Amino acid sequence: MERTRSGRQTLYRRIDGRWWANPQSALRVGQPMKTYLTVAVIAFGPANLVAQGVVVDEGTFAVSIDGLASGTEAFVIRRPGVGRQDALFANGTVALSRPEGRQEMRPLLHAAPPEGIAVRYQVSVTGLDAVEVQVARSERRYVATIRSNRGAEDREFQAHTDTRVLELQVAHHYYFLRDLRSERTVHTLEPRTSTQGLITARESSQVTIRLGRNQIQAKRVIFTTDGGVNQTVWYDRQGRVLRVEIPSLGYIAERTDLVG
Repeated sequence: MERTRSGRQTLYRRIDGRWWANPQSALRVGQPMKTYLTVAVIAFGPANLVAQGVVVDEGTFAVSIDGLASGTEAFVIRRPGVGRQDALFANGTVALSRPEGRQEMRPLLHAAPPEGIAVRYQVSVTGLDAVEVQVARSERRYVATIRSNRGAEDREFQAHTDTRVLELQVAHHYYFLRDLRSERTVHTLEPRTSTQGLITARESSQVTIRLGRNQIQAKRVIFTTDGGVNQTVWYDRQGRVLRVEIPSLGYIAERTDLVG
């Protein structure tokens, strides 16, 4: 860990010749700045790369659980550069209201293009089940720091060449499964629950989906996890996620910015 001459921890540390945010420092700041640092001072590289570049997709979802309106998800996916600077950055805010309480998630993912293989990730959850998670790839493993009201914990996960971060109830993460061909299986990592698994594209078909007044031609893909959970996702011709359904959870997320 980088320290100043006075012994203080720095906000950044040097990894592979580049400066990254120090997760421990970012998580120990005062509450008024905590949310800002979680989103803006990200351990993904220079902050300007996260905020700049070509917008690949940006929008909002309406989220319902068990047929009841439960919240929203706003997100943006950017691709800031080419060559060594080429990367995909996806960040968002998921605000949910449940009978047991409110919850807000702020995930931010750094993935390698074009497929979206996970490089670094962090998520800040406030309200119900509050937790802070930082994940970084180091050779053949992912190293995670998890902080909650129960304390801090370090975890390691095996890193595969096809690993995608697929956080529970974060609809825009399915963008990184858009090119998965039928019957292909990839590894997934769900950092918030410290879960690794497999997901397979089982079935794909061309359908018409209605969003508001618009009828959109879409590709419907049924994904199945190694635990037998089906997840259905609709994509438009640009690979944008239009709708996500997880029947076992009663979860539906549907785009609201493309309704016309």
